[in-house]
Amino acid sequence: MAVQIVMPRLGDFMTEGIVARWAKGQGDAVSQGELIAEIESEKLNYELEATSGGFLHQVVDEGTTVGVDDVIGYLLAEGEEPPQPQQAATAATTAPSQAAAPAPAPQRRAPRRGAGDVVPSTPGARRLAANLGVDISQVTPTGPRGRVVDADVRAYHEAQQPKAPPGMPEPSRIEPLSGMRRSIAQNMRNSLSGTAQLSYFLEVDVTEAQSMRREAARESGASVNMASVLIKACAESLKRVPALNSILVDDNVMYFDEVNMGVAVALEDGLIVPVLKGVQDMSVHEIAEGVQQLSEKARTGQLSSSEISGGTFTISVLGVVDGFTPILNPPQNALLGVGRSVQKPVVRRGEIAIREMMTLNLTGDHQVIDGAIAASFFRRLQQLVERPAALFN
Repeated sequence: MAVQIVMPRLGDFMTEGIVARWAKGQGDAVSQGELIAEIESEKLNYELEATSGGFLHQVVDEGTTVGVDDVIGYLLAEGEEPPQPQQAATAATTAPSQAAAPAPAPQRRAPRRGAGDVVPSTPGARRLAANLGVDISQVTPTGPRGRVVDADVRAYHEAQQPKAPPGMPEPSRIEPLSGMRRSIAQNMRNSLSGTAQLSYFLEVDVTEAQSMRREAARESGASVNMASVLIKACAESLKRVPALNSILVDDNVMYFDEVNMGVAVALEDGLIVPVLKGVQDMSVHEIAEGVQQLSEKARTGQLSSSEISGGTFTISVLGVVDGFTPILNPPQNALLGVGRSVQKPVVRRGEIAIREMMTLNLTGDHQVIDGAIAASFFRRLQQLVERPAALFN
């Protein structure tokens, strides 16, 4: 039976990828585990391996952009014919594949005329189309003898441009959402529409934690930032309140003992969330080293697919603001946002003192995490952060 080859999801924000290269030709024999294609996403390159043996049937050409989980090819038995569209839709519910969801038809680029086809048009229309970046084969002709004229090209180009709402000034420039930014926007909308998000805020005293992490950095000669201390504190708190270390899949809540910490990393054109795995068994120094390595790989586009998947909880540090409401990274049920650390006067043991304070922002899916659970997590987190000696043992 034909085995589907689908576009893999290389991270939570990926919605489509490019089949950059087929490593095997049409009809070539393929062994299980053998490289069959190279996939490109916005920030990652991925080598796709065969999940079983068979003969390769390519559905899309090199360079084609394909949606996540869409079929790009099949592995066939000897002499087997590739499924027709109707057969493929039926087989998706029974045949083994690289994705659990049924695979719809692949997204193909718009058909274009062949090299020998001529688009009836005037020379001026062709020059104008080239200058405006218009595919003249898509323009409806109104000129004599069915030719495309200048006015047709201008009308088509203007029709494709977005318009500002009535009463708004003329925009200085228009930039479509594309690439990673478009993927982030779609995932954020899906996150808000598919979950019951509720955020909680807590101000904690990080004076002692900042002092201890600076001392630890001096003694070791390594960089130990406050984010690493908070990740350690979160991991310890999740042991006490495991409901937050969970995901929601098809109305089923899956709880984990292992803490795989997603760490949001800002890029020039968006955001990526590499995952530091097994944090519950790491020291603050090991966490700091792991986060630094992942951040460097994220900024240079060298993360592997395994390094941006499998997160059970996420932390997002946005140090220039006091607080914010972070948006969940589904299917995770909780995310901690971290504001800036700032000195301010506080009442301590009945007296006013200058302390270093930080606002933490916890967003949870209220389908799974109610206020009492969130409060329990915050109480434990506050205890650990404000009395941090245990975090450095």
